[in-house]
Amino acid sequence: MLSENDVVGQFTGLGRETLRIWIKRGWVTPDQMGTRYQFREIDIARVGLIHEFSRDLALDDDTLDLVLPLLDQVHGLRNQLRRLARAVNAQPDAVRRQIARDLAVSDAKQPGEGES
Repeated sequence: MLSENDVVGQFTGLGRETLRIWIKRGWVTPDQMGTRYQFREIDIARVGLIHEFSRDLALDDDTLDLVLPLLDQVHGLRNQLRRLARAVNAQPDAVRRQIARDLAVSDAKQPGEGES
């Protein structure tokens, strides 16, 4: 785990106040020990992403308030799909083949047919 100073030092142009604003907004959620923050690897990766979005892509805070939850949803859906794929792969061959057939039929349907 890294300290706040360590994290600020890793990103050019990132100040302590900016990092604290990101924490206050809930964009980054490090562990807090009294008045000190401890950043895990995932926190540091998120700081890097936010830093890139705000600095390189010039996204403002209001836009980041919209974009970050969407990215979190995509990440969550990817994890669910991985779990589903593992569950499907654990099934007998006949069940996996039936799932593949059902998916092929579903993919072949034209928009407006069957389930949406």
